[in-house]
Amino acid sequence: MRSVYDFIVEPIGERYDNELKIGDKKLVLNSKIESHKFINNKARVISVPIAFKTPIKIGDEVIIHHNVFRRYYNQKGKEVNSSKYFKDNKYFCQLDQIYLYGKDNSWKPFNNRCFVAPVLNKDELELKKDKNHIGILKYGNSSLEALKINEGDVIGFTPNSEFEFVVNDELLYCMKSKDIVIKYEHEKNQAQYNPSWAKSS
Repeated sequence: MRSVYDFIVEPIGERYDNELKIGDKKLVLNSKIESHKFINNKARVISVPIAFKTPIKIGDEVIIHHNVFRRYYNQKGKEVNSSKYFKDNKYFCQLDQIYLYGKDNSWKPFNNRCFVAPVLNKDELELKKDKNHIGILKYGNSSLEALKINEGDVIGFTPNSEFEFVVNDELLYCMKSKDIVIKYEHEKNQAQYNPSWAKSS
């Protein structure tokens, strides 16, 4: 069972990630299907495409776009699966819908993607907890390494280029390599910002 152009994946856990574990209790955060923030984006690869060779293998875990597992209300108000649904809890996933891959929470970015951790805003007069458009490169790639931008570096990125993900209980921003526009050589000791809601327990 192989698709010509798409990966075939299945969700790890439920399609929606609506619960937060607090001690031995579970708190339901959301009961609606509309919010993309509560859609599970962690999947396992069942099949790789025929037309492309990639480093991703069957059995790898991947972080994917939220629309793959998403459910919608159609024009008649009926709840339906996304167009990516295949059968038996399996889904098609395009190359540009995969952002990280790996096993046992050891991740590598895919294609031209990278992940940046927000940094703590130490200005006590501001309400915003993290700094705008500044972060710590968490998962880099070869194109950034060629520019001598490495994991752990403090970088600046363009506005509205980041998409929120929670990976290994950390809030991270996914973006393209081209969205990183500066490396701050003089700012080495920035603290990572990670809100409590990003942690599973």
